[in-house]
Amino acid sequence: MTILLVNGSPHAKGCTFTALDTVAKQLKKNGLKTKLIHIGSKPIRGCIACGKCAKTGRCTFDDDPANEVAAALAEAQGLVVGSPVYYAGPNASVCALLDRVFFRKNTQYAFKPAAAVVSCRRGGASASFDRLNKYFTISRMPVVASQYWNSVHGNSPAEVAQDKEGLQTMRTLADNMAWLVKCIAAGDAAGIPRPVPEPVEVTNFIR
Repeated sequence: MTILLVNGSPHAKGCTFTALDTVAKQLKKNGLKTKLIHIGSKPIRGCIACGKCAKTGRCTFDDDPANEVAAALAEAQGLVVGSPVYYAGPNASVCALLDRVFFRKNTQYAFKPAAAVVSCRRGGASASFDRLNKYFTISRMPVVASQYWNSVHGNSPAEVAQDKEGLQTMRTLADNMAWLVKCIAAGDAAGIPRPVPEPVEVTNFIR
C-alpha cells in the first residue's frame, strides 16, 4: 500500500518537506510505502475548465506535474498534500495544480483517505488547512484526523524541528492514516461493499 505525498512548496527541502518527511517516516513504521512528488518552483497553469479531461482522463496541459500527480493518486491508497501558508492561504501553485488534478477526474479518488498538512511561520494555518480539505470532501475522500489541526510552525526546517507538538501531530496523522487505509483494505477483503454513489443531482440556483 502506497500513500502519495505532494510537497506544494517551491522549496524541495524546506519547512513543508520537514512536516511531510515526518509523516513519511511514521507511515513506513506502519508498513506503508510512500511516494513524494515535489511541485517545484516553475509556473503551474490554472484550470481553464475546457472539459477535455472528462474524455481523456488527463489534463490538456502537460508541462507541469498535474498529470503526474493525478496518475499517482489514481494508483495510491491515500493522499497527503502539504503546503506553506501564504497570506493565510495555501500556495497558489498547489491550488492551481489541485484544481486540475480534481476537476472531472475526482471520481477515481473516492474512498481514498486524504489529509492536508500546512506549514507557517506564525498564523494562517487553520484557514489554509480548511481550503485544502475542500478538495477531499467534495470527492468522497475520508479526511484523516490527527490530535490537532495538521500544522507545523517555524521559519526554517531547524525551527520546525523544535515544534514538538507539530511534529507529534504529523506522526499521529500518519498512524491514523495507516490504520484507516488498512481498515479499508480489510473491509474490501471481507467483502464489505463500498458505498455506491447515487446519480448526481445538479441544481442550479438561477434558472
